[in-house]
Amino acid sequence: MYRRGALTVAGIVLVLFLIAGVGSAQSPRYGGTLVFARGADSVSLDPINVTDGESLIVTRQIFDGLLQYNEKNTSVEPALAVSWTVSKDEKVWTFKLRQGVKFHDGTPFNAEAVKFNFERWKDPKNPYHQGAFEYYSYMFVQGETDLIKSVDVVDEYTVRFVLERPLAPFLANLAMTPFAIASPAAIKKYGADVGNHPVGTGPFKFVKWDHGDKIVLERNDAYWGGKPYLDKIIFRSIPDNSARFMELQAGSIDIMDGMSPDDVKIAERDKALKVILRPSFNVGYMSMHMEKKPFNDIRVRKAIAHAINKPAIIKAFFAGLAEVAKNPMPPSLWGYNDKVKDYEYDPAKARKLLAEAGYPNGFETTLWAMPVPRPYMQQPQKIAEAIQADLAAVGIKAKIVSYDWATYLDKIAYGEHDMCLIGWIGDNGDPDNFIYVLFSGSNAVPGRASNYSFYKNPKVDDLLVKAQTVSDIATRTKLYEEAQQIIHDDCPWVPLVHSTPPLCAKKEVVGYIPHPTGSESFRKVWINR
Repeated sequence: MYRRGALTVAGIVLVLFLIAGVGSAQSPRYGGTLVFARGADSVSLDPINVTDGESLIVTRQIFDGLLQYNEKNTSVEPALAVSWTVSKDEKVWTFKLRQGVKFHDGTPFNAEAVKFNFERWKDPKNPYHQGAFEYYSYMFVQGETDLIKSVDVVDEYTVRFVLERPLAPFLANLAMTPFAIASPAAIKKYGADVGNHPVGTGPFKFVKWDHGDKIVLERNDAYWGGKPYLDKIIFRSIPDNSARFMELQAGSIDIMDGMSPDDVKIAERDKALKVILRPSFNVGYMSMHMEKKPFNDIRVRKAIAHAINKPAIIKAFFAGLAEVAKNPMPPSLWGYNDKVKDYEYDPAKARKLLAEAGYPNGFETTLWAMPVPRPYMQQPQKIAEAIQADLAAVGIKAKIVSYDWATYLDKIAYGEHDMCLIGWIGDNGDPDNFIYVLFSGSNAVPGRASNYSFYKNPKVDDLLVKAQTVSDIATRTKLYEEAQQIIHDDCPWVPLVHSTPPLCAKKEVVGYIPHPTGSESFRKVWINR
């Protein structure tokens, strides 16, 4: 189990480079098809219109953003933009763009394409603003204010962003996978159906999507970053963890994620396979809808927090590859408040709090559980059953509810749940991406909510906005530490776990480095056959 003071994200990544075969004497080989199996299909392949990792890991291969993360961590590097400058007041950013790049449909990438994409995302009246565009709201909208005032074309390969106010994580936000630049011609051609016809500038081109089964990509020989080694990538959807592992053992797939604990142990003994650990950069949690009774009573929320045996859940369902969560952001991220004291497992205290709240005999409710394995929770249905039993022990009868993955995400964004299991994988290496996205009142809007507790605390909102507007890390750290303490005291969710997600691959797969954010490029992956 990775604890604070043990392996850092950077340390885990170093280990992963050794596991993945980077630095070996072998020369990479071109050719071959890589089959990557996961627990659920993508929701859409329009990167700005999705929030789920199963969609974004595919779009990461098809699209590029202006910026990208280093393959080892979340430091920002050039991508479609090669350089940038910022004004003294930190409100005007100017980017020089990469020249000679074309979208997969042959149309040119330039400043007009950047402006077209951002105006599509920004303006609800734009004819191509078809969808929820949640991530744009999460990262760039505060209340009714769009923090990006304008996107201006300076010349063919220069674009200027004017912000309403300084935004400390601006560069980190731009490097996020959802803010990839799509072909304006494709958007105009396909309209609302562009999620089934993705066209970017990335290392792989879209070929076809058999919904519920597989997505096929092929190499982009003209990729500006260098020709990828693989001919093709096939993303297969295999919902059952054990069935997925059996296919890996049989050789019909090359990599899988979402491993069950027992399968990790088996894979470690198999000479044909290797277990690869994704750096822990996530939180799995149970959210309580604070606008619904009885969750509007803090005594009920704290009772539930005391009723859940988190150490037992980790022991039973994570094979030691996790640690108990007490905050909404992982310990590996700067700004983490280790002084927060967790709600200890104490059923007697839970029953006392319920009685004080007027529920001496408990109450009936629902607990929504994800239908698919996620990196932060590989066995969500079984975890839901364990929580159901813990709650029953203090008198709370929770019926487990589930839907298909796309419907589940849509319904909790509208706030239809009472309690729900969900999680978050950090997108950009900034605490803002956890705390602002998950707790700001601006993100508690039904239909596009990422704040699934519909938690609204003006003091927290004020701290989070202040943290966005200053660049000094020490000052921002103090603001985030204070916000975490207030959030903990208000108890809108039960943070459950920070997992170290295991993947498994054939020994022949070389150069695969899982990224902390959950979406990595496959450009340097090759097969040693």
